Amino acid sequence: MKELVFASTAFAGRTVLISGGTSGIGYAAAEIFLACGASVVLMGRDQVRGETALTRLAGGARAVYCAGDVRLTADCRAVVEEAVHAFGGLDILVNAAGIYAEGALEELSDTTLEELLDVNLKGTMQMTRAALPYLRAARGNIVNVASDAGLHGNYYCAAYAATKGAVVAFTRSLALETARDGLRVNAVAPADILTPLTERQLRPDLPREEQLRTMAELYPTGRIGTPEEAASVIAFLASSGAAWVTGSVYTVDGGLTA
Repeated sequence: MKELVFASTAFAGRTVLISGGTSGIGYAAAEIFLACGASVVLMGRDQVRGETALTRLAGGARAVYCAGDVRLTADCRAVVEEAVHAFGGLDILVNAAGIYAEGALEELSDTTLEELLDVNLKGTMQMTRAALPYLRAARGNIVNVASDAGLHGNYYCAAYAATKGAVVAFTRSLALETARDGLRVNAVAPADILTPLTERQLRPDLPREEQLRTMAELYPTGRIGTPEEAASVIAFLASSGAAWVTGSVYTVDGGLTA
């Protein structure tokens, strides 16, 4: 993690549950929250990856990994309960679990289409539904990870873009629904971030660095983003500094959608 941009006590006494927290943006967010005093619960499907992430975090008693699949309602409920049992409550939910698939719509398999919907959209909604009673009690907040593709059209990823566009609409609608409860709901919409998800989009038959340079040329800033840069915006939205921010979608895209 790079230089800390929040006070080391900014999230002291708070409990954060991060789906998709074992890699990429979710893991980078876990680093920030932990460094700023929070207790952190990482949720992910892969036990080995989860335990590896936990070891890297070195958070001691303030960090735990809970195995779970956001596609499964029972898993979402179980992980939320585990988080509450471990730390006595839940203050912040970060819905970072997501998958990417591209290709012409008519060429996508039923399995791929269903998985995009189940993970990116239904998973976000199911985690939120499971956590809402505790978040309401804490007057806490939710940060969803959407995408620039959910704000504008992208070639050959109509299904993916649709799921992330739905996350944007869900964020704004739920923010209105929960505002009187003192619960805030926001989202970040990253463009290309150098994460394992982005790495998997690269062609194995072409030089990696050449592909990354081509990708970077699309951006006004001349580069793609880092997980820490997206995670810093997540942390801001979850912080007291954003106390009057709800229903917002913050782009983290190097000026791409400006």
